[in-house]
Amino acid sequence: DMITGLIPGSIGETSVIAILIGAVILLWTGVASWKTMISVFIGGAFMAWVFNSIGMENNTMAQMPWYEHLVLGGFCFGAVFMATDPVTSARTERGKYIFGFLIGVMAIVIRVLNPGYPEGMMLAILLMNIFAPLIDYCVVQSNISRREKRTIKSNQ
Repeated sequence: DMITGLIPGSIGETSVIAILIGAVILLWTGVASWKTMISVFIGGAFMAWVFNSIGMENNTMAQMPWYEHLVLGGFCFGAVFMATDPVTSARTERGKYIFGFLIGVMAIVIRVLNPGYPEGMMLAILLMNIFAPLIDYCVVQSNISRREKRTIKSNQ
């Protein structure tokens, strides 16, 4: 039912099929980055798997399998339409992977550890939007230092 949208929820977050159609359109037109989308899902699946492996008996969100976390609530909607915003997301290629992975991790952490806030996707995106310039800066500095080391090594 979560895939087809036959469950109650906010507008846009119930039908995963409609979200996937939107993802195809965004990727085909070049508006969104597939790197960010994929890494959000990988980060979310990883963190959901970690919480499921820990085995918290009194937390129903931690007991859910990883694939249910990816289709529950606004996770798909946030990964496809909000995390890929070209203005506020990371701009470097490696930064897009890091940015998306951390959004997925943060969304599941907020969802599982805070029962008063069952949907953590928007908060995770807002938190990572704050860190997007820092991620890009660290990626650029890493590339500069790697190139300097390569130049020094080749000049010897």
